[in-house]
Amino acid sequence: MSQTEHRRVRARAITESVTNLRPQIVAALQELVRIPSQTGDELGAQLSIATMMRDHGLDVEMWEPDHRLLEPHAESVTIGNGFADRPNVLGLLHSDGAGRSLILNGHIDTVEPGDERAWEHPPLSGAVKEGRLYGRGSCDMKGGLVANLFALHALRQAGFIPAGDVIMQSTISEEDGGAGALAAILRGYVADGVVISEPTGLALVPAHGGALMFRLHVPGLSAHAGARDEGESAIEKFAYLHHGLLQFEARRNREITDPLYAELPNKVPINVGTIHGGAWASSVPEFVVAEGRAGLIPGENLATFKQEFAGEISRLAVADPWLRNNLPRVEWLNGQFAPAAIPIDSPLVSTLSEVWTRAYGTQPKIIAEPYGADMRHFVMTGGMPCLMFGAGDVRLAHAPNESIPLEELFTAVRITAEFIAEWCGVM
Repeated sequence: MSQTEHRRVRARAITESVTNLRPQIVAALQELVRIPSQTGDELGAQLSIATMMRDHGLDVEMWEPDHRLLEPHAESVTIGNGFADRPNVLGLLHSDGAGRSLILNGHIDTVEPGDERAWEHPPLSGAVKEGRLYGRGSCDMKGGLVANLFALHALRQAGFIPAGDVIMQSTISEEDGGAGALAAILRGYVADGVVISEPTGLALVPAHGGALMFRLHVPGLSAHAGARDEGESAIEKFAYLHHGLLQFEARRNREITDPLYAELPNKVPINVGTIHGGAWASSVPEFVVAEGRAGLIPGENLATFKQEFAGEISRLAVADPWLRNNLPRVEWLNGQFAPAAIPIDSPLVSTLSEVWTRAYGTQPKIIAEPYGADMRHFVMTGGMPCLMFGAGDVRLAHAPNESIPLEELFTAVRITAEFIAEWCGVM
């Protein structure tokens, strides 16, 4: 049998296997969605996925990350109160073959559900309606974890055993910096390639943006509200600085010509998420403290960008009669997400692209994403090629009515299964 015919036979067998497993895939995702796993409280969901891994015949390892190993990386991950009762879970399939090894990574932690009144279905319901499964984490990214797990299961059910080691990872703490993924790397879990099943809408993502968290201190001058003109409103000065930052954002966007970012209207967003100012309603506010996030693209150095951002604030301040003598101050917070990328012609990208093209006869969409991700740890600390590929729309992540289209999830399972076979080889 030729290699082409062998691939056709394998693809048909995998497709049939995924079709037969559809009810189990849905049930597994519902089980995980119904277990709350906000960052810091991942234990229950991790115990559940560990059981699933064992049921699929994987060797399971669970351990709590060592905060001492992570302390040198404290700027880029959140250590907080440590990781007691917050284990990473790995499912290992060891191979006697000579194929390439692979890590399939996903994070179990989610953001909080938010106001339940904004949800059509309860946020931990796992409800299925019109082909979508609803619930916090369904898209970001318990769906991706289930896709990884069942991709390997479907491949083996179809009669094909990977010829290289496969490491299935369910990691903690991605939402606040990725301590779980980094801990796994520092523990020695490396491979010839890594795929993270973030919700990319089935696009291949070989590059992602970075994010720096900042705190902006803006001074004012207090005065009685009845003599407002005698004071200097820190709120008004903040509004002036914020307008300038949005112009800075627009200028940065115009300078980005990388075609991977062509579809993104805002490639490097600057967002102010919280603002607090003033001490009394009838006083001119003498201070504002605002916290936000500034985006970067691959190739930008964190230290250099910090200087550029602070320099922009200084330039704006010098142009204002009050601020030039009462300078605002920028403070950088922990939880820094460096941007990361792999070459567009990386074997990881080309192999997954070929799998997609054989399955659908079209070229896959290859894009960059503006958000930070654990991919940076694998690329920058682990020295491993890594890309992101998964079902779901990231715009629904963190939002009310988060959901994932089941047909897209099944497609991700199928494509990932065929990718495992192609990347690792099969026996």
